[in-house]
Amino acid sequence: DHRARLATMDEGVAATTLAAATRGHASRKQTKQVATQQKSAVVIQSRVRGRKDRGRVSGFAKQQRYFTPAEVLEHDRVDDLWVTFFGNVYNLTELIAENKGSLMQPLLDAGGTDITHWFDPTTRELRSHIDSVSELRSPYLPIGRLLHAAPAEPTSEWDTNYDIPWWKNMKFCIGKLTTKVRKLKLLNMLTKQEATLEVCSEETLREIQNRYLAYNQHAASYTWKRTDAKVARVLDMNLTLDENGIPDETPKFDRLDIDEDMYVPTVHLYFSDDLTVA
Repeated sequence: DHRARLATMDEGVAATTLAAATRGHASRKQTKQVATQQKSAVVIQSRVRGRKDRGRVSGFAKQQRYFTPAEVLEHDRVDDLWVTFFGNVYNLTELIAENKGSLMQPLLDAGGTDITHWFDPTTRELRSHIDSVSELRSPYLPIGRLLHAAPAEPTSEWDTNYDIPWWKNMKFCIGKLTTKVRKLKLLNMLTKQEATLEVCSEETLREIQNRYLAYNQHAASYTWKRTDAKVARVLDMNLTLDENGIPDETPKFDRLDIDEDMYVPTVHLYFSDDLTVA
């Protein structure tokens, strides 16, 4: 009888242990499934917010208003040609494509540069002079014959089949050339990544944020702060750097003969969007 009772007790313990192990396995499996679902949900939320972030930023700056000389310089090919004059940036790619021949050569040679010196600052027409041969006033073109520029002498070969000369056609104007390029350091406080951008002094922080998208697709999920005298203050994204109390100090550096790259103002980016919340 004693041995029978012990056997019965052993069977009970074994059954309890097996049941506990089964429950534990089921519980761990359920916990793992819940964790996997939560992780998937966070990833999906992150992707959705990323698309919303990019939409918010691009909605504020669908058309870039200001460009740096370095940006213009990148567009110096026959199939992608920009020039600047009188502070405006012109995309002449379409003009080049529609007009072939030697009259386009001066523009091809000048791609990506400023051509303000081609024009009279008062009339904003091509500079002119008295031709030594014809003794007539004609465009001064040491660069060579140019599309829509009147020849020194009347000729039937001059094509006048256009409404306005290309330099007065504002459909080619895509923005303005910045009057001052500034450098700005952005420090991501979440990832500790640092990016130094060349920006236009006329741009708002919202427009600078649009430039930062190249470094971080979730740029709109961050709060931008500036630390002054150990106090971090939130910056107004609709104002420029100067208007946010971050002045351009390069004139001071020039007077002191200090390299302006010795000090680049830093803005701290704090992640403000909780991706775990729907």
